[in-house]
Amino acid sequence: MEHTFGDSLGHTILVVDDSDVNIEIAAKILQPFYKVSGCTSGKEALQYMEEQLPDLILLDIHMPEMSGFEVVRQLKQKEKTCQIPVIFLTADVERDTEMRGFEVGAMDFITKPLSKDITLRRVGRVMELSHLQRHLEHEVEKQTEKARQRKEQVERLIDQMINALANAIDAKDAYTNGHSVRVAAYSREIARRLGKSEKEQEDIYYMGLLHDIGKIGIPDEIIKKASGLNADEYTAIKEHPAIGAKILHGITEIPGLDTGVRWHHERYDGKGYPDGLKGEEIPELARIIGIADAYDAMASKRSYRDVLPQNVVREEIRKGKNVQFDPRFADVMLQMIDEDVDYQMCQQEKEKKKS
Repeated sequence: MEHTFGDSLGHTILVVDDSDVNIEIAAKILQPFYKVSGCTSGKEALQYMEEQLPDLILLDIHMPEMSGFEVVRQLKQKEKTCQIPVIFLTADVERDTEMRGFEVGAMDFITKPLSKDITLRRVGRVMELSHLQRHLEHEVEKQTEKARQRKEQVERLIDQMINALANAIDAKDAYTNGHSVRVAAYSREIARRLGKSEKEQEDIYYMGLLHDIGKIGIPDEIIKKASGLNADEYTAIKEHPAIGAKILHGITEIPGLDTGVRWHHERYDGKGYPDGLKGEEIPELARIIGIADAYDAMASKRSYRDVLPQNVVREEIRKGKNVQFDPRFADVMLQMIDEDVDYQMCQQEKEKKKS
């Protein structure tokens, strides 16, 4: 049988006991300070909490049909009731009873017969602890949300800065405008087709965007030269992977960002630069960026030539297997070329789509 005592004075306490007398005693102690409701069984208490939630429950342990332990277990299984603090009421002062009570989730015990001073002190203390816990949880959620927002802001800033750097690199030469973005996109697509994780795909995209950052340190007259490079100029241009790696080496937020920068001009046969690495000595992500870079160089207009026909590009990639390119990644690029029946992956077509 459900009982209600007193007016609403703020917090509500539900007293659950199979004895009406015990409920009335508890209400007499509490109702000057709290609104008190009472239920005479665990089942009745659970039904009561389907409609309204108390701020605290005083719960008898030993009741017919459903013990206080079982009531608490059911409360803890439901999201809307799992945080309600529970104080057990019991005449059983055995240590095992207390241990079992704390194990199921009770916050305290009050022994029967109820003492006014002890009851009010323990109820007040648990109410305060519960309030502090909810406040702490709210504060943690608030700070977690702020941290999430800060993380997103940092990620956006990193993305914007990397894209700005990529644009600055490409701006050095009108003929290579958009090259870094295309290399990044092709590299990510190759990684996706190889089953790489989203994190690996994201990392290689950023590496692709910055793979030519070392060209910032190469004189413009070499970068923009319309004719072929002489030996000294070619030696100078070959410095850009090492220069780029030095620029990016101190960036720790994206570990290994300099990987694709330093080694994207290495060759599978060991005849590349700057370190002459061979085969799988070349980091995998650099091998992917290397073939994406080579493809876009051929599929883009240069100061000294126009875009190469798609069949010529395909043949160069095929001939480069096991020589310039890792054969696995060359096969993926060949697959992408074969799927690109209208040669949409060439520079002019991409620029038409933008305009």
